[in-house]
Amino acid sequence: MLQLPHDLADEMVAHCLRGLPDEACGLLTGSLEEARVERLNLSENLAHSAKVYTLDPKVHLRADREAEDDGLAVIGVFHSHTHTDAYPSPTDVAQAPDPTWHYVIVSLRESIPAIRSFAISDGRVAEEEVQLVESTQVDGPAR
Repeated sequence: MLQLPHDLADEMVAHCLRGLPDEACGLLTGSLEEARVERLNLSENLAHSAKVYTLDPKVHLRADREAEDDGLAVIGVFHSHTHTDAYPSPTDVAQAPDPTWHYVIVSLRESIPAIRSFAISDGRVAEEEVQLVESTQVDGPAR
């Protein structure tokens, strides 16, 4: 189960909507042990595509450094699907870099966006529950 604060879920969806007509993306920073997101690291989609995404490596490097400084970790990635369901595509599965990460997909297919999370390991996809929780963040907005 992935714990996602309401305010970060709202910010994630807003970032995905701003990215239209392309997919939008970013990283999830938090506690891997608790599977709780504490911060979003928003990225430009360097692929500028409605079908694939490429995270900015500078965002990834900064997210890693800031997480380490704060005693946290990058625990996953999110991206949007502009016209399809929130389920990993074959490309998403092939590009999944870390079997311990949470892979969150925001589907913009319907008028109300859908947020789903998956574990991806060795080409296998397993959905995990996303629990929307109250925010405990006190250090400001998403980076």
